[in-house]
Amino acid sequence: MAGEVAFFEIGVKDTQRGRAFYEGLFGWRFEPAPTESGFVIQAPNMPGGMHGGDAGGRPYVFFRVDDMEVALSRVRELGGGVEEVDVDGDADSQARFGRFKICRDDQGSYFGLHEPPRGA
Repeated sequence: MAGEVAFFEIGVKDTQRGRAFYEGLFGWRFEPAPTESGFVIQAPNMPGGMHGGDAGGRPYVFFRVDDMEVALSRVRELGGGVEEVDVDGDADSQARFGRFKICRDDQGSYFGLHEPPRGA
């Protein structure tokens, strides 16, 4: 269903240190992600992810959409913006995890959109 929270993403400078911190704090399980330095997080209530190279990064909440292109158009129509950072990954990654985009609302607050892989 469009609009439901799909997952969260944490940006950190060093993913190994981030993993140690959040494993120690919450007991989350971490598995390798499709990116070289990232992790998929198994948290009790919702799936998550961690990416590196983002010192001081803020957590992002990703909302599910049925059609990424339609949703991105709507964000722009409503006065929001779409970050040009490529977070979609390659075709294999998209087939496994879907598509992702970082956006800003019309006041500059960040959030993410997630289109699950077809058939999910």
